[in-house]
Amino acid sequence: MTDSNSSVSQDLSAHMESLGIAARQASREIARATTAQKNSALLAAAASIENHKNILLLANAKDLDHAKASGQDAAFIDRLTIGEKGILSMAEGLRQVAALQDPVGEMRNLSYRPSGIQVGRMRVPLGVVGIIYESRPNVTADAAALCLKSGNACILRGGSEAIHSNQAIAACIHEGLKVAGLSIDIVQVLDTIDRTAVDHLITMKAHIDVIVPRGGKGLIERISKNASIPVIKHLDGVCHVFVDESANIEKAIAISMNSKTQRYGTCNTMETLLVHSAIAARFLPSITGLMREKGVELRGCAESRRHIPDMLEASEEDWFAEYLAPILAIRVVPNLDSAIDHITRYGSQHTDAIVTELHVNAMRFLREVDSSSVMINASTRFADGFEYGLGAEIGISTDKIHARGPVGLEGLTSQKYIVFGDGHVRS
Repeated sequence: MTDSNSSVSQDLSAHMESLGIAARQASREIARATTAQKNSALLAAAASIENHKNILLLANAKDLDHAKASGQDAAFIDRLTIGEKGILSMAEGLRQVAALQDPVGEMRNLSYRPSGIQVGRMRVPLGVVGIIYESRPNVTADAAALCLKSGNACILRGGSEAIHSNQAIAACIHEGLKVAGLSIDIVQVLDTIDRTAVDHLITMKAHIDVIVPRGGKGLIERISKNASIPVIKHLDGVCHVFVDESANIEKAIAISMNSKTQRYGTCNTMETLLVHSAIAARFLPSITGLMREKGVELRGCAESRRHIPDMLEASEEDWFAEYLAPILAIRVVPNLDSAIDHITRYGSQHTDAIVTELHVNAMRFLREVDSSSVMINASTRFADGFEYGLGAEIGISTDKIHARGPVGLEGLTSQKYIVFGDGHVRS
């Protein structure tokens, strides 16, 4: 038994090594590809996805049947489902990325130095990107598109629950690459459900330049802890909306409801509602009534429960919670300082919003809330690449180095210094 397991491990290790070598070689090809070539590949892949709709739906049906048979819940099934609308959305996403400006090769801040040389910066691909994600098959198309357009090769490892869907989407991406005359090794999707493949992927320093995990907190924590390669990530989406004393009630209701109930299971969904004490008596009855109509369970502090007595009592853990469910924590605070203090202590530096009509409060909130997205009078649900004009996003980063916030094309590139001279030598 031990010999057999050892043989399988060696085979997987050799397989992963071969994928890494191919990806590194392909990264040089895509780095020098023209914008026209990259766009041609994306548009052809979009057409292939639409043309192979029935194949994609059949592949997805296999994954759905297995998920249902294994007792997965409704939220999991929803994330796994593609559907005809999802297919059209994937194709449109590829076309949107094709329409975006190509960041690769862009030169900035060119200036002449006293020595006569000209110094500037050029935007360049990261190289090879490893992306690990869970049950959403559309991530395969989104990730491939962004890596391709930003001049990176990629190795994608989707969840085992979506293996058939991911392979079918990968075939469409490969068809697009072939049409453009590019190597299919530019986008590689792992065809194994062996979990140890991830352990290999996140330690292949010779072949992979950055890892991007997309999924639940457990996955991201494990990747961040064990990776020997830089990781672009966020762990939690504990997002807040603060309703200031000057807030327009109608705006506050619309923003709060959309932030929480437009979709429950996303990282930019509001999890805690902060309400200024001066407006609580007018605002809380309306917002809690509407939340309950949507089936949202409410958990409040002592002051909020004084206004809404039948609200459940919030615990200390509730302020840290990323529910990803129809549950909302509510706290009444005495002022803007207290709201910012709460966000600083309990937040995850993801997305936080203020509803206010006072410019000075809005500007303080923007400056002092240390999150990757900070909003004035807008729903937290806007915090994604599509809404920010980045096209599909590779993920959200709450780190402070390199990329922060939704990571689109520019976040998948770096910069290097470039120097132009004409026989210049240093004296």
